Amino acid sequence: MQAVELVTSVYALREARRNLDSDARRANLADLAKSLTVIRDVPSEASVALPVNLPEKDRPVLLAAMRAKATHLLTGDKQHFGPYYGQTVEGVLILPPAEYLRIRSGK
Repeated sequence: MQAVELVTSVYALREARRNLDSDARRANLADLAKSLTVIRDVPSEASVALPVNLPEKDRPVLLAAMRAKATHLLTGDKQHFGPYYGQTVEGVLILPPAEYLRIRSGK
């Protein structure tokens, strides 16, 4: 099976931390972040036109995936990214995590 590199952005880490409801979960996130490649420099929207309609708060997530040249963007945000599940946007396939794992496992 091909190796996987997990990538996130400073923006996504901050958003995840803000949405966690306990110090223990925030500590777990901090531990996980140590094993991730973190994208710090995300292009501004002014320099990259997005071909999808995302709320302003979600655009940096896709921009970071594009900057990282990620093959996949895994997100559970059905409300904003759900309409794009299964679509490739600027080389990035958007999927819910469970679907990616199902495909990866071959089941």
